[in-house]
Amino acid sequence: MTTTTTQRAVLIRAYGGAAAAEVAEIAKPAAGPGQVLVRVRAAGVNGIDWKVREGFVREAFPLQLPAVLGIELAGTVEALGPGASRFRVGDRVMGPLGGLGAYADFVSVDEANLVRTPQGLDDVHAAGVPVAAVAAWQSLYHAGPITAGQRILIHGAAGGLGGYAVQYAKRAGAEVFATASTAHLEYVRSLGADHVIDHRSERFESVARDIDLVLDYVGGEVLARSWQVLAKNGAIVGTSSPDILARTPPGRRGLWFMNKPDAALLERLAAEIAQGTLISKLGEVVGFGDIPAAIERNRTEPRIGKVVADFSR
Repeated sequence: MTTTTTQRAVLIRAYGGAAAAEVAEIAKPAAGPGQVLVRVRAAGVNGIDWKVREGFVREAFPLQLPAVLGIELAGTVEALGPGASRFRVGDRVMGPLGGLGAYADFVSVDEANLVRTPQGLDDVHAAGVPVAAVAAWQSLYHAGPITAGQRILIHGAAGGLGGYAVQYAKRAGAEVFATASTAHLEYVRSLGADHVIDHRSERFESVARDIDLVLDYVGGEVLARSWQVLAKNGAIVGTSSPDILARTPPGRRGLWFMNKPDAALLERLAAEIAQGTLISKLGEVVGFGDIPAAIERNRTEPRIGKVVADFSR
């Protein structure tokens, strides 16, 4: 019986555009102390992938190149590292890596970051949950508690993060304003948004005013325009770039958010998704070899739901 020592991976050797991400063969890792070796069945494609690829967030994500991309996965436990005890070989697991490396057939992951994949949630669907579901929750509460009646504006409401954020904000009793593209308006309404704004034909400034919290999952000129809709003590939480810190006008409150692994929160949210009480929209599903192109499409084309790579394709 032969043991495979190499594996497929999607990596970058230097920062750059679409061509910088490539499929290559690399050495198969071993699980370190407190880690499990996961055979990856599927991985979520995230906006951070192209930002890392192009070096836009190199200060927040310093890399030793070449580096394997990908930040979340679902799969099965292949082996246990020294001291790892939360899982058994063969367990289905899902979670964020707390770093990079999910676009590979095998990944060593700190067991504290992972949870068991609940029954009723297949690997492809599960792979798109860990980052978006948890980050949407954490970003919603990053500026402070949410109280009933607060006015919240969510940019990119049809995307992986935005879809969850609309639901969480409505649960908290907020009045939700949400921007999305024309084709995605009905989906955002179905999530419970009170005011859905077509960003292609409407300026959100004409609809959303006296906003207590803006969740900016888009960035760029959307951030620049969002300052004028804030209430006196309002805040903007941005996820697209740490530049929000330098672009916050005097007297305004702008916060950059980076999600952190939270296994207990992920376990709860994944259970809700499996039970059908939290809507989780699976968008495009691509094969392993299509990951580099999917990363680029995620940069250039607005998407509904979460893009996921199915490693069996």
